[in-house]
Amino acid sequence: MTRPSMSLTALRHLVASSFGVALGIFGTCFGQSPPELSLTAPESEPSSIQNDATIRGMIDGSPITLTVTKRLSGAVHSLQWRDKEFIDSADHGRQLQSASSFDAMQDGPFWAECYNPTEAGSRLDGDGKRSTSRWLGLQVLDREIRTSTQMAFWLAPGELSSGRPALNRSALSDHYLHKSIRLNAHINEHVIEYNNTFEVPASESHRFAQFEIVTGYMPAEFHSFWAYLPNEKRLKALDDGPGEQTYPVVFATEDGQYAMGAMLDGWPDEMNSKPGYGRFRFEQERVVKWNVVMRYRALPSIRSGSYSFRVLILVGTLNQVLETMNELHAVSTQSRVQTEKTSR
Repeated sequence: MTRPSMSLTALRHLVASSFGVALGIFGTCFGQSPPELSLTAPESEPSSIQNDATIRGMIDGSPITLTVTKRLSGAVHSLQWRDKEFIDSADHGRQLQSASSFDAMQDGPFWAECYNPTEAGSRLDGDGKRSTSRWLGLQVLDREIRTSTQMAFWLAPGELSSGRPALNRSALSDHYLHKSIRLNAHINEHVIEYNNTFEVPASESHRFAQFEIVTGYMPAEFHSFWAYLPNEKRLKALDDGPGEQTYPVVFATEDGQYAMGAMLDGWPDEMNSKPGYGRFRFEQERVVKWNVVMRYRALPSIRSGSYSFRVLILVGTLNQVLETMNELHAVSTQSRVQTEKTSR
């Protein structure tokens, strides 16, 4: 299998680049900013990092496993619960992973793939065993995995995306991604805490940044799309879109026995835009995709340095994911009320 055809991939990026988001649902639920991450001293030389690393936990009495691989430079290749695979890892684009896009000070229409550092590798990596990205660091703890990656550009120099040329002049970017993923986090076992830090190099100038904080490509059987409405404590069915809307998303199998949801829990203070939650269905390629996106514009240019985020990923049955989202929202509301009382 290959990544969705360029017409569909381009449509995904065009929609993600142009949709406005009017409402933010979650701030920092637990009153803490996302940690700034970095593995400054890799556990081993990049060439000798093991081919994969797996962490394990339990959900509802059944094992959950999460695996990162050297083939994908540390991106998440597999997430399994109750013997069900939640990730469609067909090539170097379809994972649970992170990416970013920048305007490179261009005045024309923004096209996300033209300057697009991507954790798992480049488009030309295809379904091969090597990644253009470089895996720099790995640390495995109890139910937690930490990685550092120098991201490849999605397009090679001179390559086109729907007729639009790559703006990068090298295959490997100077953008780094540091992440930490912890199973069974926070209030109950259904929560996976996904922290990451994007490093934007001082050698570049950009006026616009788009952070795909995390995206999940899932098998086509997760074909039921839902939005979580916190004030109503319920899920609302979503159409296919494609594109973003304002509420946290949940993808589920038809019988509701397997579901994955995502909500943004924290982001840099200077970013006053609100999160977008995307959903996409690729019929021909038999894959579906959700993502959590934030955008940042600043003049004369955005600052270089670190941008840290936290996303809470929920795994369980559809009912369990809903119950967990309601618990998280209750904690978030209580935290905000307490903060307001303290600040008075």
